[in-house]
Amino acid sequence: MGKTFIILGAILLIIGLILHFSSFNFNWFGKLPGDIRINKPDFSFYFPISSMILISVLASVILWIVRKING
Repeated sequence: MGKTFIILGAILLIIGLILHFSSFNFNWFGKLPGDIRINKPDFSFYFPISSMILISVLASVILWIVRKING
């Protein structure tokens, strides 16, 4: 279990460093079709359902790969 957390931490660190130091922009994230955004005077509501589904799928794939590596 500890080895899994170390691998996940290393993966997240690498992804974070790449995003921080690269010029790649994530302006599209949070503005996907299916993200609910309601703006009215004195009220705003934002529910990023498509973005969260995308994160969930990516996390599931990463965890599946880590489990395959660990055996």
